[in-house]
Amino acid sequence: MTGEVTEVRRIVRRVVRHGVAGLAGAGMGAAAQFLLVLAVTRAFDAATAGRFFALTTGCLMIAGIVRLDAGNGLLYFVARATADRKGGIWSYLMAAVPPVALISITVSLIVFFEADIFGGIAPDSANQAANGIIYHDNNAASPSPPGGPGDGVGAALRVLAAAFPVIVLAEVFVAATRGFGAMRPTVLLGGVVQPVAQLALVAAVAAWWHGGGAPGGPVLPWLAAAWALPYLPVLAVAAAWLGRRVRREPYLPGTAREFWRHTAPRSAGSAVQHVFQRLDVVVVAALAGPVEAAVYTAATRFKVLGQLAGQGLAQAAQPTLVRALATGDLAVARAVYRRTTNLLVALTWPVWLGYAALAPALLGVFGDRYAAGADVAVVLAATMMVAAACGMADVALVAAGRTAASLAGILAATAVTVAVDLALVPSLGAFGAALGWSAGVVVKNALPLAQIWRSYGLRPFGANLAGGQSRSMPQLWSRWARIARRAASAGPRAIASRRSRCSATSTSRSSYTRRSRTSPSRVSAASEE
Repeated sequence: MTGEVTEVRRIVRRVVRHGVAGLAGAGMGAAAQFLLVLAVTRAFDAATAGRFFALTTGCLMIAGIVRLDAGNGLLYFVARATADRKGGIWSYLMAAVPPVALISITVSLIVFFEADIFGGIAPDSANQAANGIIYHDNNAASPSPPGGPGDGVGAALRVLAAAFPVIVLAEVFVAATRGFGAMRPTVLLGGVVQPVAQLALVAAVAAWWHGGGAPGGPVLPWLAAAWALPYLPVLAVAAAWLGRRVRREPYLPGTAREFWRHTAPRSAGSAVQHVFQRLDVVVVAALAGPVEAAVYTAATRFKVLGQLAGQGLAQAAQPTLVRALATGDLAVARAVYRRTTNLLVALTWPVWLGYAALAPALLGVFGDRYAAGADVAVVLAATMMVAAACGMADVALVAAGRTAASLAGILAATAVTVAVDLALVPSLGAFGAALGWSAGVVVKNALPLAQIWRSYGLRPFGANLAGGQSRSMPQLWSRWARIARRAASAGPRAIASRRSRCSATSTSRSSYTRRSRTSPSRVSAASEE
């Protein structure tokens, strides 16, 4: 018995070490991406930066769909194969990679040969949006930034199309390495090599361009090439790493059917997740206007912190959970689930409590108007704390092989979000959208938690969380409760007040002008006050 407990503790400590490494890699990648955004926005005009971000974001969104979640599927089956030592890893690779490669090459060819058509759809609107957002002058007929609208978009699309299969397959191969229980390829390749190389190459293009050594023509294709090129060494190194560990063997009949029966629901779930992550902003803009959408976007910008922590821990814990559940070792699965939940709570709860308390000051960084989104920030903080306390419930459910149940939970969460948004956003604006998003997140975490609790006895609360942390959290909880009560009572009034102020903004300048013309002394006295 003592030996079993020692083995469980050893496995849990290894998962925690890998989780910390995953967090470090994710943090470094996020910092490099932030610096890349800063470099592009500082080095180039708003229209060029806007086109670059639109193209790269669109490329990543399409790549996420085209991958069909094959990376996580490989992680699942490789982890199971290493646990029961039955082999078949080569067959799983052959079942997963060719369909994804074929689809990505097809998309690449379509975009490459029709780049001029795709490139002509968005440039003018992107140019207007960039001018309006960055220069805050929607009514002025400002000239187009240097280069003219749409310059280089078609060529940049061809560059991204040529690199698209590499971008798709790089993530699939890196995810497959985690199936062996290794975090080093993910941390080094996905957290260091790729983002740091992208930053260095984009910065080099900017310095080269402004140093006078660049050839004639638009800069956008060069930026796209600098951004896409690092995926090639990532794919090559990940493929070589797998090649040294996977023995070539005859293909096992039925492997593809088994693989895609498990992965297909996750493929659909991944596509729905993309919608779920961006749906609320679209709904707010459509039902409450761009001002409320801007406030909501600013107030929810910080949720990436919780997602970053969850991503790093999930990458480390998922292979161990798969192996433990595949072999029926529920003691290890329960210990890993509890420990990662404790770590997630310890890392994120202080951040969310501080964000709720300091929201007006933090949001004021975006501008005076955005400080009114403090009520949205309180809802965000409370929801992310609940999600952290649930642990990686959906990850554990997928690790158990129940991908259809995971898809059902994602669909239910999306439906709840849409229903609450449609009911509340027209009257409450950003605050209503926050409530809708919160309801969806609670459903998305509660449903898988109930299933793994009932089926496998996986509980997020152990002695450490229920006992040790309960001694240190009462004061923080009481502070959050006071903030939440104030937000609940003042939230609708704050939204109404903000809406009235926003509606008055368009007439304030003309009213001030009339007062200044009719009564200069009153204006002077008001300014002195």
